[in-house]
Amino acid sequence: MITVLTQFAAEDSGGIGALGIDGKALVIQLVTFVLAFWVLQRFAFKPIIKMMDQRRETIEQGVTIGEQMKKDQAALEVKVEQTLQKARKEADGIIAAAQDSSREIVHEAEDKARDKAAGVLKEAEERIKTETQRARKQLEGEVVNLISEATEAIIGEKVDAKKDAQLIERALQESKA
Repeated sequence: MITVLTQFAAEDSGGIGALGIDGKALVIQLVTFVLAFWVLQRFAFKPIIKMMDQRRETIEQGVTIGEQMKKDQAALEVKVEQTLQKARKEADGIIAAAQDSSREIVHEAEDKARDKAAGVLKEAEERIKTETQRARKQLEGEVVNLISEATEAIIGEKVDAKKDAQLIERALQESKA
């Protein structure tokens, strides 16, 4: 085919042929180009364009989804921050309430301990008074017995309660005078 095209160019040396362009070859090339273009258009360009349109739509959808995800992420971050702040406030409130409650419990325990200690102290004082009175009575009884025995030893006679009372009365009068 190349030889045919070169022969046409050599035969026609006038007009367009003077420029080195062969009309017949140009027409054949033009028909070949149109035919090749039509075949490519029908079987290659349409599927390629269709595929490129689908990719463009997919990319646009991806960009749209990406932008929506960015907006959603920003909104979610704000919501998370608000939730965290709320949780912190609640935690601070719970801690404060727990501290107040523990202070009250400690104060109540201190008051109970103070009251119990006061009760124990009062009870101990009562016991001491009772023991002291009992010891005094016992000591008085022993002193009376000792005085009776001492009086018996000094006087040399047995002293009964009536005589003992008279002797004590006399001793008291002498000590006052």
